[in-house]
Amino acid sequence: MAAMTGKEIREVLDQARVLPSKQLGQNFLIDPNMARWIVAQLEISEDDAVCEVGPGTGALSVHLVGKVRRLILIEFDGRLAGALRERFKDDPSVEVHHADGAKFDGRTLFKYRKLKFLGNLPYSCGGAIMKNLLSRPHPFERAVIMLQKEVITRLAAQPGTKDYGILSLRTQANWEVEPLRTVPPEAFYPRPTIDSAVAVLRPRTSGLPPFDYRLFDELIRRGFAQRRKQLKKQMPDEPAWEEISSGLNLSATVRGEELTLSQWVDLTRAYDPHPLKDLPQKAGEIFDVVDENDVVIGQATRGEVHAQKMLHRAVHIFVSNKRGDLLLQKRSLLKDAHPGVWDSSVSGHLDAGEDYPAAAIRELEEEMGIVVNSAPEEITRIAPSEATGWEHIRLFRTFHDGSLRFPSAEIDTAMWFPIAEIETWIANRPEDFASGFLECWKVAHGHNNHTP
Repeated sequence: MAAMTGKEIREVLDQARVLPSKQLGQNFLIDPNMARWIVAQLEISEDDAVCEVGPGTGALSVHLVGKVRRLILIEFDGRLAGALRERFKDDPSVEVHHADGAKFDGRTLFKYRKLKFLGNLPYSCGGAIMKNLLSRPHPFERAVIMLQKEVITRLAAQPGTKDYGILSLRTQANWEVEPLRTVPPEAFYPRPTIDSAVAVLRPRTSGLPPFDYRLFDELIRRGFAQRRKQLKKQMPDEPAWEEISSGLNLSATVRGEELTLSQWVDLTRAYDPHPLKDLPQKAGEIFDVVDENDVVIGQATRGEVHAQKMLHRAVHIFVSNKRGDLLLQKRSLLKDAHPGVWDSSVSGHLDAGEDYPAAAIRELEEEMGIVVNSAPEEITRIAPSEATGWEHIRLFRTFHDGSLRFPSAEIDTAMWFPIAEIETWIANRPEDFASGFLECWKVAHGHNNHTP
């Protein structure tokens, strides 16, 4: 489609009877060359899907239609959403949602991976939209955003500058932020009173050890609650600040604004009491080796069992909540098998001499902090194969609506998903999941037509 001129954009607004709202932060991009350049920063391919938040009149969207596998448009203004639906009604690759990007259910987007994010975000709620859709966990492999320049500066700010703070750290913990270009007021209708800027965000995949993101967020909020105060006056009482600062070679009088992202991560790990925070797995663990009938014939270490493809035992547990959503975990990149993909709510090997129900109870507590008084319900049994990693699997089911607590070295993140979303996601992107989970899912659905 051809780029939209300023005149055409005003005509779309007139036809939709939209008077730009200052309260909604509606400033529409009318520079076609700038629109073309912004979309180019996505580096799209025909295999990509793109989620665009705040498409407005479609000034950016027109450069994507017909060039990507799927285009998901999320527009808050019902009149503009209606105009977009009418405009793209004959293109099945475009779907339009009349929805608030700050409240949109991001879980519905995972099934579209490989997925990129584009947003000319409203000044009034750009931060809320980013928190909702670009916080961990998210499905995106690249994001291009336009916001007021001062916010982009804060996203990319470094220690020791006045712009460095909670927003900088929250964003940089998950993304590498690169400001690209200032966009002047005359590129918009109506003209804002300040400059805007464009940045590209790339997922941070290396350079940091695993850490508890919830604890990280709690600590940075403490550390910047009173910006000029020393950290020792704002951190938790235990362990003692003197012990922490000495162990990390920090000045006892350091302030939060002086610490780098890496130092904040080290601080988080120092305060993390989880006993498994450094252990993605232990190669020296002893497992029972079994035959095809699941009869014990010997013992071997974890490393030996996996290297020699010996038959052994494992449990998987599907954990559901009161809404019927299923909990999935994303495996740590440090795992020796299936790193970085999504897996059952809880899974793990049996220790030598351990039975399946006891292992299920233990793994629930170790992996997710879920304490149960009795073994969860057994759903089915799955024979060993290459897909299961040569494991005899027993699949259990339980329910939980409380908090979760998982070891960061073993589990990257966890999220509750609607069953229908998982079904479509698996159909579209089986490579996003551990093969053992796929076997469990397949057998469970064949075994029981109800929600697992």
